[in-house]
Amino acid sequence: MMDRLTYAGAGVDYGALDPFKRLAQAAGRATAPALARFGAAEVEWSRGESAYLIETPEAFLAHVEEGLGTKNLVADAMYRANGGTRSYYDHLAQDTVAMIVNDMITLGALPLSVAMHLGTGSSDWFRDEGRAADLVRGWKRACELARCAWGGGETPALTGVVERDAVVLAGSSIGIVKPKSRLIRGDIASGDAIVVFESSGIHANGLTLARAVAERVPGGFLAPLSDGRAYGEALLDPTHIYVGVVEDCLTRGVAIHYAVNITGHGWRKLMRAQAPFAYVIERLPALHPVFEFIQAHGNITDAEAFGNLNMGAGFAIFVPAGDVKTVLEVAANFPFRAMVAGHIEPASSKRVVIKPKELEFASDTLAVR
Repeated sequence: MMDRLTYAGAGVDYGALDPFKRLAQAAGRATAPALARFGAAEVEWSRGESAYLIETPEAFLAHVEEGLGTKNLVADAMYRANGGTRSYYDHLAQDTVAMIVNDMITLGALPLSVAMHLGTGSSDWFRDEGRAADLVRGWKRACELARCAWGGGETPALTGVVERDAVVLAGSSIGIVKPKSRLIRGDIASGDAIVVFESSGIHANGLTLARAVAERVPGGFLAPLSDGRAYGEALLDPTHIYVGVVEDCLTRGVAIHYAVNITGHGWRKLMRAQAPFAYVIERLPALHPVFEFIQAHGNITDAEAFGNLNMGAGFAIFVPAGDVKTVLEVAANFPFRAMVAGHIEPASSKRVVIKPKELEFASDTLAVR
């Protein structure tokens, strides 16, 4: 029987990563009084959220730092396989910007600017002018989709730290909530609808696991999916940017009680807020062939898949039932579908219940704060 792949077994163990995050949050909290000399203060509950908030008299400011992860290794493999005709670095640029700004908007903050951090194993990486141009073009386009400015960046050559023809792609953003009434405060209520916006595919989380799957199938990244596309090509579909749909919902007066960027920790992220509720999922988005391929060839259980991958849902918002119609109207203007996936119920402790898969994730499976 084929061995089962797990995210932890592939090298990404949140049981090891999350304690460090909590340690860093505790240390960072002790530095917050430094803000007072500017007449500002941290929003304490934002520690452990996807964005960090600072309150000023006029607005809330937000700060996010994020990285692409290992998706560039798939692009590099496909670039070699196609003989240098397609780099996919325009897609990677959008992935990286999306990782940053999709975190930013979970608290209602809109990105003002995004900066790029491109660490290379050697300055020779920039000699491939076509690949470099793809990255620049894709980053500019992603900033346009995110409705923000590209503010600059840094390009260190990390010789001896990063492999010679590899890169570490990341970035940061500053954002603003203005007027303050647009802040998404986590005011979740029983009966709220869970609306999900579909993903384009795997986005930029779970690529370590996806690469492990490629190692065990004939053809690797060139293996065909059920729709005929190459596995590696499908993995490189760029991440949707959800800034526009969230901003337009807020402009239309939708009361977004909470928002979740469904990345690491998968559908467990639905219970990121601190209050105890049950997040009951009754409908699932259509499953992209890339997830079918990963589960089949990795012998991956539904619990492992939904606990770590987006499985078709890239972003979720929790809104009053009366606002659902407006959300669906707004989403119709964007290149991804929206659907009511479930609702929220009172509970003695947090949990995510995915009824179509008979799955339940308890509160202790998500320890990010």
